[in-house]
Amino acid sequence: MAIHVINEAKRCLNCKKPMCREGCPIHTPIPDMIHTFLEGDINQAGEMVFENNPLSIVCSLICNHENQCEGHCVLNRKGSPVHISSIENYISENYFDKLGFSGIEKNGLKAGIIGSGPAGITIAVILAQRGYDITIFESREKIGGVLRYGIPEFRLPKSILERYKEKLIELGIKIRPNTAIGTTISVDDMFRDGYSAIFIGTGVWKPNTLHIKGETLGNVHYAINYLTNPDVYRLGDTVNIIGAGNSAMDVARTALRHGAKKVTVFSRSDHLAASQREVDYAKIDGVEFVVHVEPVEIVDDGVIFVELECDGKGNLSPIRGTENLYQADSTIIAISQGPKDRIVSTTTGLEVNEKGLLVTNTFGETTRDGIFASGDVVRGAKTVVEAVAYSKQVADAMDDYMKGLMHERDL
Repeated sequence: MAIHVINEAKRCLNCKKPMCREGCPIHTPIPDMIHTFLEGDINQAGEMVFENNPLSIVCSLICNHENQCEGHCVLNRKGSPVHISSIENYISENYFDKLGFSGIEKNGLKAGIIGSGPAGITIAVILAQRGYDITIFESREKIGGVLRYGIPEFRLPKSILERYKEKLIELGIKIRPNTAIGTTISVDDMFRDGYSAIFIGTGVWKPNTLHIKGETLGNVHYAINYLTNPDVYRLGDTVNIIGAGNSAMDVARTALRHGAKKVTVFSRSDHLAASQREVDYAKIDGVEFVVHVEPVEIVDDGVIFVELECDGKGNLSPIRGTENLYQADSTIIAISQGPKDRIVSTTTGLEVNEKGLLVTNTFGETTRDGIFASGDVVRGAKTVVEAVAYSKQVADAMDDYMKGLMHERDL
């Protein structure tokens, strides 16, 4: 592994205008990282990566690299790009356990973080390093959010999240598991108890539905629910998956690993929403694909699909008389998801849009003073690195807001 990473690092051209960095949503200092690594200072390389992206280990494993950093590498134009993800992973893994936090001066202000997914962890780490007393409220028993309950072990080992938990504790961050805000505890209770600002990063856990006949049948499931705990499902030998995003690929590959003999992904278009790399892995694992079809009804022994035709302008419409039953023991619907309304329904002053997503400005400020939000609960289901990048801005805004409160207190 080390020889491979060093060889890859030596292929970097150290471009004056690094397109790899432009292609990265969080603008990782890739050439600087590689140059520092090759100079023999892996700790400095790790420090610059972590300061830029607290979830660098995670992103090095699950980012859509072929469309981001590696896809923008100039070597990709005529050959193979530098395998930046492997280099970043090697550096981040080496540095993470060395990462220490000392000399942090507490400022006496409390901030509450609701949700411990990518956005919540990012905000917590940044604000804790700036002296705030941070408490994370997590509705499930373990931290991670979508990282733990939405991404399979074979793509993201959960041991990484346990290591992050230890780092959060080292930073002095308190974690309250099995605590769903909006039930026993409300946002107003948190303000009553002295939190100066509250961050909402609860993600999107409410599955989108097809609104077709048969969705309530006993052998029909939703992707986000299945991925939360695949071990409790008995899908049978054959599985139909409706939808073709990255989540659908995760479901398909997980189902095969849990005993399914035949798994088929169905898509309206041949331009699949999932990244090409995830599609390629799914095909290697044995997943089959059927495109240009649309489900019209789910029945006990499968799904009835109708074929679609394109009018030449990109518009798809069903072809009458082409309905066909694709048999399966179970059906999983994977067409993304939206937010639950537990917090919104119990908190005054929070506005949501037509999709139920929290309304914020560009700094993550919601429509209620002192409450901030970012991640999927604001922008819908996006990538982890996008959530981290946006959350860095929101952390700065929360810092500015609480410093303003501190200034008023001192007057």
